Amino acid sequence: MVAFSHLARQMFSNVTLVAAGGTVPHTGLNSREQLQVPGALLAEVGATLRVSKGGGGGGGGGGGKGGGAASAVTARSVDFSKWYLDVVREAELADYGPVRGTMVIRPYGFALWESIQTYLNGRFRECGAQNCYFPQLIPLSFLQKEAEHVEGFAPELALVTKGGGKDLDEPLVVRPTSESIVNHMLSQWVRSYRDLPMRLNQWANVHRWEMRTRPFLRTLEFLWQEGHTAHATGKEAQAEAKKMLGVYADLAISLVGLPVIAGRKSRIESFAGAVETYTIEGMMGDGKALQSGTTHYLGDNFARAFNTQYLDENGELMHVHQSSWGLSTRMVGAVIMAHGDDAGLRLPPLMAPIQVVIVPIVKKGMEEDAAKVAAAVEGLRAAAQGAGLRVHVDDTEGRSPGWKFNFWEMKGVPVRVEVGPKDVAGNTCVVSRRDRPGKEGKQFGIPLEAAPFVAHVTGLLDEVQDSLLKQATEFRDVNIVDVTTFDELKAAVAAGKWARGPWAGSDDDERAVKEQTQATLRCLPFDQPASPGPCFYTGAETGTEIAIFAKAY
Repeated sequence: MVAFSHLARQMFSNVTLVAAGGTVPHTGLNSREQLQVPGALLAEVGATLRVSKGGGGGGGGGGGKGGGAASAVTARSVDFSKWYLDVVREAELADYGPVRGTMVIRPYGFALWESIQTYLNGRFRECGAQNCYFPQLIPLSFLQKEAEHVEGFAPELALVTKGGGKDLDEPLVVRPTSESIVNHMLSQWVRSYRDLPMRLNQWANVHRWEMRTRPFLRTLEFLWQEGHTAHATGKEAQAEAKKMLGVYADLAISLVGLPVIAGRKSRIESFAGAVETYTIEGMMGDGKALQSGTTHYLGDNFARAFNTQYLDENGELMHVHQSSWGLSTRMVGAVIMAHGDDAGLRLPPLMAPIQVVIVPIVKKGMEEDAAKVAAAVEGLRAAAQGAGLRVHVDDTEGRSPGWKFNFWEMKGVPVRVEVGPKDVAGNTCVVSRRDRPGKEGKQFGIPLEAAPFVAHVTGLLDEVQDSLLKQATEFRDVNIVDVTTFDELKAAVAAGKWARGPWAGSDDDERAVKEQTQATLRCLPFDQPASPGPCFYTGAETGTEIAIFAKAY
């Protein structure tokens, strides 16, 4: 069980662009008429609520008549891709920007990203990394110094060719990643073995001219953190890359509630310019894989290209060895696809912008009842907030309780509390948990007294956090198929599952598998059996490793 209350406290003018890849098509989010709703979500969300026009509604855990936000969402089983876009829109996470392929992250969506930032910043500091910032514009010649690097990124580059109304002497690349400019600076900063190891991290935006875009998962511009380290030996740099992958895995499991498989990428799937790339792979609700974070052992490839050297203890000039690592707003997409249901988001409590929403229920014209309910609600709000919980009271007028239930279910708020006159008279309230729909998730007779109320809700948030991880783990495990032949792999992939089996194929073999199945080699897991068995594709009995193939985002 997650130590919820403890961990929760710990966390929280002219420029011309030329795209190498051409235009970027995208599917719109189908914006709908909206109405202004008074009140702020929370200071940390910092946005006025905007909700889709509709009547009241009763979703899982609540009742009411009429449609609601959920009625505007396609069922996952009907069209998972459309469901995803509907949830992004209705939960007010993001919208498309005016430039094709770009994304506007709305306050509620950005709050999810901030929870990831908070967690990672703490872990990075523990690992000795310091935050910094490098320029967004990089001379094209920098990328050209490392041949494999520029070849890998060439189709995705955006170039600035004019500035101040004049042609530039050299095109500038809009940052796709920062290994080149980081090494340019490291070559000036690193002089002696005493300067090592050097661990840097930056939170930044990057641009990659993607042809098929989807909010959070793949956009022309996205947010991420990228870490860069320099070490005296390759062994140290490789260990650093694997250690940081462990940090990403911890984030996915403990914060996001996403079970992941950690492993090594194949040569084809590795980062351009890396000796080895490591990844965490998560299974989404449709069975597809999502590369959720990567780290890279760079060897001395970039150090040689940029002449990044240091004097060792013997006075000899040596090239540094490096790692780099990055995790992006893709993780927000993972939260949606791994946990969401037909009613919208289901957020893990540790990263939810609002953990508890309290809905007072009073009939019109019942002023005396309203005053008593308001006093009880304020007592619960103060107690929950005093315990470090992120709580919001929805006392918006003009909306039925059922409509509010649907709205906050769409937002994925983990716990909802209902307080009406009869509850006040009985000194109790009703509590619903978002991870269990309908009556199954509804609890009656929860005390209104501060201490027992807070104890119950805090324990419930723990349970929801654990439950979402458990559900996602069970879903993943039942959808991984062990295969021993290529026909078995094809059948597994056709059924929307991951195929796991012994592999010793060449790069051409890997391409052939992808061409015939649309599945890619997601990773060679670190956890390997002593005797994997003969390769399911070539039949080779030596040099095999267990590999996972799947369709992916």
